[in-house]
Amino acid sequence: MNFDHSPRVQALRAQVQAFMDDRIVPLIPAWKAEVEAGSFPVSFMAGLKGQARKEGLWNLFLPVLRAEEPGTRLSNLEYAPLAEIMGRVSWASEVFNCSAPDTGNIELLHLFATPAQREQWLVPLLEGQIRSGFAMTEPDVASSDASNIQTTILRERGDYVINGRKWYTTNASHPDCRLLVVMGKTDTTADRHHQQSMVLVPLATPGVQVIRNTAVMHHHAPHGHCEVLLRDVRVPVDHLLGDEGQGFMMAQARLGPGRVHHCMRAIGQAELALELMVERAKERKAFGRSLHEHGVVADWIARSRMEIEQARLLVLKTAWLIDTVGVEEARLEVSLIKAVVPTMLTQVADRAIQTFGAMGTGPDTPLAEIWTAGRALRIADGPDEVHLRTIARLELSAATKRRRSMGAYLTPPARH
Repeated sequence: MNFDHSPRVQALRAQVQAFMDDRIVPLIPAWKAEVEAGSFPVSFMAGLKGQARKEGLWNLFLPVLRAEEPGTRLSNLEYAPLAEIMGRVSWASEVFNCSAPDTGNIELLHLFATPAQREQWLVPLLEGQIRSGFAMTEPDVASSDASNIQTTILRERGDYVINGRKWYTTNASHPDCRLLVVMGKTDTTADRHHQQSMVLVPLATPGVQVIRNTAVMHHHAPHGHCEVLLRDVRVPVDHLLGDEGQGFMMAQARLGPGRVHHCMRAIGQAELALELMVERAKERKAFGRSLHEHGVVADWIARSRMEIEQARLLVLKTAWLIDTVGVEEARLEVSLIKAVVPTMLTQVADRAIQTFGAMGTGPDTPLAEIWTAGRALRIADGPDEVHLRTIARLELSAATKRRRSMGAYLTPPARH
């Protein structure tokens, strides 16, 4: 494994960093002010997107593109340091058309859409003209096991009729959201992993009702994490994505790279939290000494650096594996980073908040928002416990394969 950045990626890192420093970071107060005033999307977002696209910083997340699709072709390993830089500002990824859940939906459409579906939905998503949502999670079942979902997608002649209730559907409150990718069951008699399908549902379809934008840890995202009611929603059968019964498989294909992207951005958030902690520890004094001169604060700084570096290396290894052997073969590493990185982020953010004291809990720093993002990420895209179970299962399977060679390491008890 070689994690050295190529000259091309080094140039892109410098370009993305400069764009962030010069054009995005100075607008953070203006973004907050417009959102708090109820103006969304904010007035300058379209201009920023135009600038990013003009500079070639567009659709950087998608490694395989058709020639006619706009964007720069990068591997997952090459994209990782760019996503880390973007992750330092919660809304920056949208500027580069690299924000979830659009990225995952673009990957789904890229892999499974018909030519007509590509033209209607994939092209405007790649152009940044619309936003989209992914409607899988449901309030009434344990959605960490996607086979539990209860939304029905029943065929009636030339239509699918959809009934169900979804929540935490990201983007559903965004004024530019036009599409929901809805996962539900088309055949309850099939085996548990082939009952589900995905259907493309325009948000304006009769029967689609956005009930509320649900707060996450009392944080309201303007784009929305919404509860959505689907009541007798009718779409033509040509709105089916892929084939009937492929929904569970497609969900796994979508969530794998998405989990890696979340972790890449989380590394950037952790770096920002640590940088803020260090600056605070240098400038603030307590009991006659700078905070960093107190042993406990110095330990927080050191441990945070160690944990970030460990997490970054694991994320880079996972990205490299996805590039070289594919998501399925890297499923252990995907679960590893999804369990490791959010916990690391909340720990680093928590230490930074403690270093700032009361100020760290308020809106004058991004630390409370960073902590919230890390805590929510321990549930989003599969809770920690699901990934720990996957890790344990794969480890036990590997142990079974190597059992014969283990005998030499074990000394039998002496017989008397």
